[in-house]
Amino acid sequence: MQADMEIKQEQELLYEQKKKKSTRKKLDSWLLLLPTLAIFIFFFVLPLFFLFITSFKTFDASSGIGNDWTLQNYVKFLTDTFYLGVLWRTVKIGLITTLAAIAISYPVAYQMTIAKGRTKNYLTLLVLSPLLISMVIRCYGWVILLGNNGVINNALVKLGLIDQPLTLLYTEFSVVIGMVHVLFPYMVLSIMGSLERIDPSVIRASQNLGASPIRTFFSVVLPLTLPGIFAGSVMVFSLAVSSFVTPAILGGPQVKLMSFLTYEQVTTMLNWPYGSAIGFLLIFIATITIIVYSKLLAKSEKGVAIQ
Repeated sequence: MQADMEIKQEQELLYEQKKKKSTRKKLDSWLLLLPTLAIFIFFFVLPLFFLFITSFKTFDASSGIGNDWTLQNYVKFLTDTFYLGVLWRTVKIGLITTLAAIAISYPVAYQMTIAKGRTKNYLTLLVLSPLLISMVIRCYGWVILLGNNGVINNALVKLGLIDQPLTLLYTEFSVVIGMVHVLFPYMVLSIMGSLERIDPSVIRASQNLGASPIRTFFSVVLPLTLPGIFAGSVMVFSLAVSSFVTPAILGGPQVKLMSFLTYEQVTTMLNWPYGSAIGFLLIFIATITIIVYSKLLAKSEKGVAIQ
């Protein structure tokens, strides 16, 4: 009986020691996280919170932001055909940019995955090199290429393929081109990560079972890389719909997106409540995208079957 009580006391002592260690580890983790968490809350969460509050305030051109609460800022955007057209253009350009980035990035990511030694290093440097250059400089590079007197139009005219310069700049086309150029590396790296995690034995098993290279790709390789494609897509789409510099330079006033509207309302019209409402509608779109991405990712991780 005495021995059983001693064993029980030892077990309780060990449990208490483990509990204290676990509590200490959690406390240490929070202490390490505290500086970053404080910066995140102070510089990101609080400004967004105050902007969210501002989006429900009234506005008067003569007196500025009012003290009354209203939903009119959101109602105005969602009931005006012009602003809904801007919303649709923003989403459309984001989707086209994402699809174009997938189509261009997948072959590049696959080639980088199978490359070895210096070739892989050179390809990686080539893909990442645009990130080393200012976004503004890259956009103005496209202005030189796509302008009425730019490199592309001059070359087409000299070759006799066109008589008059094509309108390439300040169009949705130019915005998509600039977006793909800017966001291309994010998609490549995301897909490349999924390709590198594929076990080569899975591909060999598919080939041993008689699957052709095309069937192996669509039945095995592509499904296994869906998480990378989805991750890259949500990054590219979110950055595309919220981008300001590229649409402003390559699209100009002719191609207005929601980010440009937010800037215009806040800096030109000084209508902070309405600009805040547009900004939070943009955040809502990005949030919905992430939710859909999470559901698609969960489905893609259920497994792959060769049919």
